[in-house]
Amino acid sequence: MKEIERKYLVSDSISDVVKYLQSKKIRQGYISDVDGKTVRVRTKGDQGYLTIKGKSVGISRDEFEYEIPFEDANQLLSNFCAKVLEKERYELVVGEKKWEIDIFHGKLEGLKIAEIELESEEELFELPNWIEKEVSTDVQYYNSRLIEKA
Repeated sequence: MKEIERKYLVSDSISDVVKYLQSKKIRQGYISDVDGKTVRVRTKGDQGYLTIKGKSVGISRDEFEYEIPFEDANQLLSNFCAKVLEKERYELVVGEKKWEIDIFHGKLEGLKIAEIELESEEELFELPNWIEKEVSTDVQYYNSRLIEKA
């Protein structure tokens, strides 16, 4: 399956928007990160996931995600991941498109990133006023790189 995603830094004004929304706590780590190809394990709320992502080409890449038992995900995070990244995820619909807003914790406290998945790289969408800067192709904002700072 192809993932086509744009990623943006978010202004502090997002706090006024998300305070009315439910969030899910995410913990994630990487079992493998070689040449831009990753194997990630994640807990999101009370669910577990194993995700395999291919190397990014522009804003697209192959992605395969599988739900796994929550306890398995926790064991994988504990036993196979050197570092674990923690964040709160909020979902918000703007102009008929779902945005995922991540507010990071720990050493990444203060970092806020919004992502939107698209049907094509050329798809047009409404850009909310709390967006600051696009970082879709900036590798320092890939979660697999951010975890090095966690």
